[in-house]
Amino acid sequence: MTRRPNLAVVGATGAVGEVLLGLLSLRQDIWGEIRLVASPRSAGRKLTVRGEPVEVVPLAEEAFDGIDVALFDVPDEVSAQWAPIAAAKGVVVVDNSGAFRMAGDVPLVVPEVNAAALRIRPRGIVAGPNCGTLAMIAAIGALHAEYGLAELVVATYQAASGEGRAGVDALRDQVALVAGTEVGEQTGDLRAVIADHGPFAAPLAFNAVPWAGSLMDGGWSSEELKLRNESRKILGLPGLKVSATCVRIPVIRTHALAVHAVFEREVTQEHAQQILRDAPGVVLYDDPAAGEFPTPNDVVGTDPVWVGRVRRALDDPAALDLFLCGDNLRKGAALNALQLAELVAGELSG
Repeated sequence: MTRRPNLAVVGATGAVGEVLLGLLSLRQDIWGEIRLVASPRSAGRKLTVRGEPVEVVPLAEEAFDGIDVALFDVPDEVSAQWAPIAAAKGVVVVDNSGAFRMAGDVPLVVPEVNAAALRIRPRGIVAGPNCGTLAMIAAIGALHAEYGLAELVVATYQAASGEGRAGVDALRDQVALVAGTEVGEQTGDLRAVIADHGPFAAPLAFNAVPWAGSLMDGGWSSEELKLRNESRKILGLPGLKVSATCVRIPVIRTHALAVHAVFEREVTQEHAQQILRDAPGVVLYDDPAAGEFPTPNDVVGTDPVWVGRVRRALDDPAALDLFLCGDNLRKGAALNALQLAELVAGELSG
């Protein structure tokens, strides 16, 4: 009988780690040992995996002994330090951070779009893209395969959990402060009530904040540049024109995106809808007359990317406008990483 590969989940106690452990209990059981790894302060905690309590071990070199695949969901600097250490021990690392995404010798993979890229990993590391990119790329990739993508203009509406537990806690605290009040009708009244913005650039409750990430050259945010650079790499289009504006909205989970996509050939609404209906990892939910289109709360907790409001642009027969929603902790992080790990496990067991 073929030996089952052993899996390490590094960052098991975080928000994405929690979703990962839930997914491991739902998906096909292909793993041998599942070892939970986290910072020393979390070591000793017990978490449930596949119905069994498992003790968290501290992140150290010996945590990777006997491990075949390691899922990393930790800050960039932790991945940058520890992923090469794990890979040097023969572990295939699937990294969810931004530490290796744009490295030329590390594949950036979304299984529905470019699964074949997974097999060439000279450093033993495979990267998954940012949650904003993952909320659209399966759908855009399917349309690109048919029409040839030339340009993307994207506005994101990103959930508070994109800032981790701190973002969720801050939004809930802010909502509690404004609930039952009359704020939101006068200039600056939100700031007067919400003194602590948490990880956000402005009060998020009753508001929209056009900023996510850190400041980069030219006034762009890091989230906006990630969306551009990662889309280019995943689709194999280094010259793709991409312009993004990233906005935080007062939603707990699930990113939404409004996308204007320009293609090399003329498109039709009906054909585009059929492509999306058939695309793996995508659900077409698009009947405005019946009030059917995705919203973040309809999509939270589900695996696919949901697409609606599919229209051919009024002024360009080669362009589509569409609205997408994807759970940023599920497909936007945990599920994509787990899918990559399962593909690696298939290689190792084959």
